[in-house]
Order: sequence, then structure tokens, then C-alpha cells
Amino acid sequence: MPLPIDVARVAVLSDIHGVLPALEAVLVEPDVVDADLIVLTGDITAGPQPAEVIEMLRTLGDRVLWVSGNADRELVEYRRGERTEIPDPIGPYAASRLTDDQVDFLAALPRTATLTIRGLGRVLFCHATPRDDEEMVLVDSSLVRWTEVLAGVDPGIRTVVCGHTHMPYVRLAHGRLVVNPGSVGMPYGRPGAHWCLLGPGTDLRVTPYDIASAVTRLSAECAYPGIAEWADYFLNARATDAEALESWGPKDGRDRGGAS
Repeated sequence: MPLPIDVARVAVLSDIHGVLPALEAVLVEPDVVDADLIVLTGDITAGPQPAEVIEMLRTLGDRVLWVSGNADRELVEYRRGERTEIPDPIGPYAASRLTDDQVDFLAALPRTATLTIRGLGRVLFCHATPRDDEEMVLVDSSLVRWTEVLAGVDPGIRTVVCGHTHMPYVRLAHGRLVVNPGSVGMPYGRPGAHWCLLGPGTDLRVTPYDIASAVTRLSAECAYPGIAEWADYFLNARATDAEALESWGPKDGRDRGGAS
């Protein structure tokens, strides 16, 4: 669809990971219902209910702006025989649940998108970084690292919105505002469906929902072996933010030094 020239309010949903109950909870939030656009910053499908999540979002038509994530790309590559394994254990199951039409749909998604949002100006949306869909940057990544990953971004873009790390944050990096809405379906640090509202400012949100019921529902509706354990672990955010930062810190190049 042709993108609107200027929008007032945008709801950003990232890293849904095929968790339909979490997505349903966010989509009925009044500020999401009233938003001019819903932007998805990738990793939409790699999880227990990938086909159902895609179809629910597709019913919203042109209200949704889609951006692909590395996990979406991996499902496509697996289904098309371009790779024989996926790092995430649930990935092959998720790939098997997609229809051919859904695979083609995911394959056609862009890696980045740009909108003009009132109060924020031109905003670039991506999954991990503007140049790479699985590159790691964190809230405490060094300014040297941010210089690297934002190299080549148009100087007129003053806000960059990314996902990938499943932890929400807002920070400045060389005068640019960097926003991560966190994860709708697989949060680290605290439970709930995390998302963000943009325009005219930046508002990190979390939507509480009945996680016990969601675990029961996924266990009944998803045939992935060990789904009950998977749902209990990820929906309850049993991986802490401290554990995630400790695990992923070395992947952002911080061993090369540089001030934060």
C-alpha cells in the first residue's frame, strides 16, 4: 500500500512470535484500536500459532505496516529448502504450520520502513538494526557500537525503532532517539504483552493478560512437543533482563571497548 505522508499515532508491535493470546490482548487496547497505523517490527510468526497470528493481522488490512524479522526470514528459508535447520527449536514446527501463501507473504516483506509521525518527524522501523535483521544492540551498548549500526542512515531520520532483543527501552544515541517496544509474545524481564505508542512522544506500554489461561490454551491448540513448558517459560518471562543482557552483551561488540 502507499504509505501515508503524515500520521499522528502509531502503535508498534514487535516480536509477537506466534503467541495469539498476547496479540489478541494488545489489539483490543483502546490506543491500538484508535491508532492511525499498527507497525510490526518483525519476528511475527516464529512460535506456537504462526498461521493464526498472520491471518488475524491480515484482517486489519492497510492499518498494518509489516516489517520482516530474522525469525520470519528463517521460516521462509527453511520452507523453501534454503536452510536445513533453524536456531530456535520451535522454528521448524512454526514453518510447517504456514501455508504456501503465508510463506510467500512473509518472503515479500520489507526489512525496513519509514514514516513521518507528528512530533517525531521521520521514523525508521527495522527489526534488529537498519542494516541487519539479527545484529545485536542493547540499551547499554556503547556509542561506538551505535555509530557502527546507524552508519548510512539518512541524517533526516531522528528516531529509529527496532525490536529483536525482547526488552523495552528508549535511549539517545548521537542525537537520535532509539526505541525498542519490547516483545508482545516472548518478553524478557517481566511478563505481559509489551508494545509502544508513538506520536507526538514515545510511550512504552505493557498489556497484562491472563497468562495461566493463555498457557492452557496454547497447550490445547498447539501440537508442538513440550508446548506447555515453552508457554510457561516465555509467557511468564522466566528469563530475566539481567540474564539476557549478560548473555547477549558480548554479541554487541562491547569487548572492543567504548563508552556507553
